[in-house]
Amino acid sequence: MPISMFLFQGAIDPINLTEIIAVIMGISVVLIPVIGITARFALKPTVEAFSRLFEGKSTNETISILERRMALMESQIESIESNVKRLVDVTDFHQQLQSGPTPTDPQAVDQKQD
Repeated sequence: MPISMFLFQGAIDPINLTEIIAVIMGISVVLIPVIGITARFALKPTVEAFSRLFEGKSTNETISILERRMALMESQIESIESNVKRLVDVTDFHQQLQSGPTPTDPQAVDQKQD
């Protein structure tokens, strides 16, 4: 007897697609929730570590951005204050020029004596 007769003793039945799909769907009803719960417990520490890493990084970046903005605003305020002071000085100087020499002004007294 040939060896092939020992291996295949019966006729090969055609594949019943409806039965295969029914078995796969039945197994999936149980396996999908089990896989989901397992993945949740297995991945939870990793996801929490990543979220803490990105949260801390985001906080540090936010603080550095706010510090730069505050430094820029402080320098702008100092610039505005110096400009206002110069404008006040120029306005006082123009008022003194328009009013003429004052009697207590030592230069005006010296010019009158000459």
